Amino acid sequence: MRKLFVALLLFITAIGTSQEKYPQDAFRSPVDIPLVLAGTFGELRSNHFHSGIDIKTEQREGLPIYAIADGSVTRVKVSHWGYGKVLYIAHPNGYTSVYGHLQKFAPKIQEFVKKLQYKKKLYEVEDFPEYAEIKVEKGEIIAYGGNTGGSSGPHLHFEIRSSISEKPTNPLLYGFDVRDATNPTLQKIYGFPLSDDAQINQNKNTTAINFTRQKDGTFLADPVYATGTIGLGFIGYDRQDLAANHNGLYSVQQLVNGKVYTDYDLESFSFGETRYINTLIDYYYYGKYRQRIQLLYKAPGNRLSIYNKLENDGKIVVREGLSYKVELLIKDYAGNLTKAIIPVEGKKEPVKVEKDEKKTENYVIAKKPNNYDLGAAKVYFPSNTFYDDFYIDLKKDDDTVRIHNSRVAAHRNFTITFDVTKYTEAEKKQMFIARLNSRLRPSHASTYKRGTTFTTRTRNLGTYTLAKDTIAPKIQTKNFKEKQWLNNYHYLSVRITDDLSGIDTYSATINGEWILMEYEPKTNTLTYNFDDVILDKKECKLEVTVTDNVGNTNIMTSTFYRK
Repeated sequence: MRKLFVALLLFITAIGTSQEKYPQDAFRSPVDIPLVLAGTFGELRSNHFHSGIDIKTEQREGLPIYAIADGSVTRVKVSHWGYGKVLYIAHPNGYTSVYGHLQKFAPKIQEFVKKLQYKKKLYEVEDFPEYAEIKVEKGEIIAYGGNTGGSSGPHLHFEIRSSISEKPTNPLLYGFDVRDATNPTLQKIYGFPLSDDAQINQNKNTTAINFTRQKDGTFLADPVYATGTIGLGFIGYDRQDLAANHNGLYSVQQLVNGKVYTDYDLESFSFGETRYINTLIDYYYYGKYRQRIQLLYKAPGNRLSIYNKLENDGKIVVREGLSYKVELLIKDYAGNLTKAIIPVEGKKEPVKVEKDEKKTENYVIAKKPNNYDLGAAKVYFPSNTFYDDFYIDLKKDDDTVRIHNSRVAAHRNFTITFDVTKYTEAEKKQMFIARLNSRLRPSHASTYKRGTTFTTRTRNLGTYTLAKDTIAPKIQTKNFKEKQWLNNYHYLSVRITDDLSGIDTYSATINGEWILMEYEPKTNTLTYNFDDVILDKKECKLEVTVTDNVGNTNIMTSTFYRK
């Protein structure tokens, strides 16, 4: 009876502590529509965990966005990529809210940003206003939802961070209501032989494990026959009730014979560790099939802080003649649970499929720096560029080098240096280092030119070459024609494109005065709002200058009339 009382007391205390940890009534919703999520906190993304929630904005731009509490704007940024137009508001209770992919800011913030842009004569700007310089009140409109930056559709990226550590936490921890009674979806289960003597179903490679749904809604896997040290992984996702999006899970547990071997959740993480997401997944499988297997064991190089408990790093030592009941529990934030049972039998059988490992003459020791001379280029990997040791495949051919493939993740930047001695100064001006995709289409890699060498720093393995761009960007009017009257126009737009190295800089003037043109790379469009500057002449001469990444420049002039 005493043990039951103590357990009950601990449970009540835990609930109270959890509620006290994050305020439940301090913040209002950033939107005035039901919260429907296109993305969840901690969702697995390329090289990072998603640091907020993506709130659907009814597939449209211009939805009012509200301050979730009283506070002060402490950071504002406008960028072509990333969060696009983004706003950071610090609140007196020690939290900072973040609002990204905005269409535009509310008038007083917009005025502050426009002044900065015209002062610097740049579209992309960032500033950190003094505390209380731009105050906002709870429920005040601070911006309008958009699709700027690296967004693939209109939505609001919303975060809550610690104002001191800047660590993001799951916004749903603060009492926001999202309708969700839908269990997570389990798609696939895999087994991984980890020790030299390990095998799974007579296979020494990653092995798919079949499973079926039972009458009670749980999943039961076919018996797994294995020996040695093995690990398990799965592919799955979550859905909320009002959305079809495949979102991320909140927590994952692995139990072996009733004992917790793995327990992690996405309550919070630090930006400094987010790239270690590449050790939470089977990166080789991701590089090959573009699907993420979440590992239930801790892989080499994994420094994530998301684990609540790990027994033997989540690895299962299977001994011949013994039976193991493995339970996989995946949950969403609302507590909806999907459960799978995986029976494992310790049985040593003849191996039918040997380990598929391609050995090359070059072996990378992850903890040491590695230098390779490939003739056309030299490659330098600093220590700890990679998470684990591996055989690296390196090939050279005149001005092209192949540095392994996209199935190995690099944690740190490495350098590729090409010798360009044989080229003339004129040729070098139009050349750059390019990464070739699977269709051999080159894409510009930031190229540092120093005398007889070109160098790029990257974290992407693959094929690199020297490319030449001799064609200047194209500039075309989009919503108006030469010598057209634009009295009733609110804006004018221009389309800019480049065939190879990509757009580097652009600028525009009307009658010799610099104007702000907003660049949207997704549509290759520059847009000027006529409300920005009062035009004092009926005849207006527009001049747009665009330069690509190797310095090719094009200038377009056009005349329009407005009064």
